[in-house]
Amino acid sequence: MTSYCEYLRQHPEDTLNKLYHDQEYGFPLSDDAALLERFALEINQAGLSWTLMLKRKDNFHKAFEGFEIDRVAAYGEEDMARLLADAGIIRNRLKIKAVIENAKRIQGLRGEYGSFQGWLEAHHPLTLSEWTKLFKQTFVFTGGEIVNELLISTGYLPGAHDHNCPVYWQIARLQPAWTRGMRNVELGEHDDTASHAVDPTDV
Repeated sequence: MTSYCEYLRQHPEDTLNKLYHDQEYGFPLSDDAALLERFALEINQAGLSWTLMLKRKDNFHKAFEGFEIDRVAAYGEEDMARLLADAGIIRNRLKIKAVIENAKRIQGLRGEYGSFQGWLEAHHPLTLSEWTKLFKQTFVFTGGEIVNELLISTGYLPGAHDHNCPVYWQIARLQPAWTRGMRNVELGEHDDTASHAVDPTDV
């Protein structure tokens, strides 16, 4: 399967995916609102293409008021009706309810971990299967694919970029969670093999 990096080398005209690849995918996130937003996009992508999510990303950000945790967690029936009527997002009741419920569950993590990021940091590192089990215990509407892409896209699991992609080294210099304790050779220095194969329409 073609990696995301290879897909964009073959399709330089795909500016929407290129912008996400170059500036967001795999870069570490620390802000809880940004983490919830990425989580929400991964949930909404289920059964659909990632390109569609990118096309509607700004609409989601506006509709969910920047994904501010307390604001989203407080959404009631009026907000649900507003979101279900918003043609700029994915009007799926289960997915919308999941985003709201997950915001509430992030609130619940604050007492012990301080934040969603604090919860992620406290459990890192885990294998994908361990992460998936933990997410299923903690959140709703989640599974292996959603967890994998959420954690790859936010720097908790490796694989966002090929080793010969310049963005790989930009991210490595930021020392995201997956690089901790690794030497340069372990990071893949001078290795031009692909690190992760994905369907670019289902990142």
